[in-house]
Amino acid sequence: MTLEEEIKHSVKLLKKGKIILHPTDTIWGIGCDATNSKAVQKIFKIKGRLHTKSMIILLDDVAKLERYIKQVPPIAYDLIENSVSPLTIVYPGAIKLSKKLIADDGSIAIRIVKGRYSAEVIRQLDRPLVSTSANISGQPTARTFNQISDDVKDKVDHVVEHFRDKTKTLKPSTIIKLEKSGRFVILRP
Repeated sequence: MTLEEEIKHSVKLLKKGKIILHPTDTIWGIGCDATNSKAVQKIFKIKGRLHTKSMIILLDDVAKLERYIKQVPPIAYDLIENSVSPLTIVYPGAIKLSKKLIADDGSIAIRIVKGRYSAEVIRQLDRPLVSTSANISGQPTARTFNQISDDVKDKVDHVVEHFRDKTKTLKPSTIIKLEKSGRFVILRP
């Protein structure tokens, strides 16, 4: 299957509410359509994760932030533009997403991806993609495909074929929590 065929297949599955194991611009993730509450619920079940722990969503374009955040603090654009490594920002005022993803304080964590696979899937899906680390909650984060447990691989609907042989160990993104005032706190360096 070519990368283009893989992308089309992934998009088709995501539109049906399926769960995929996919490469991101950082580490491998378990993903679904971030607007589909039933699919989001499946990910919580696969991970054995408490519903009180929110997950990151991915977008392909900074211009799409305004679709899912009531009011994007202007500093967010500067932070994204000037970041030299993948950056996840926790924004106040999440909208139009599965309620299961939105934290109790109304916030949501979003990362703008640049990866060939992820960005194109999101563009074609025209919805954000949930992406949470490919591990069971409480277990170490898998940093390469080979470190992902069979337990996770067996529970998803599809495992992306491309980029499995990438042996470079990647790290999760930096996470910053942003307030409406423009102040921010680094949650994960």
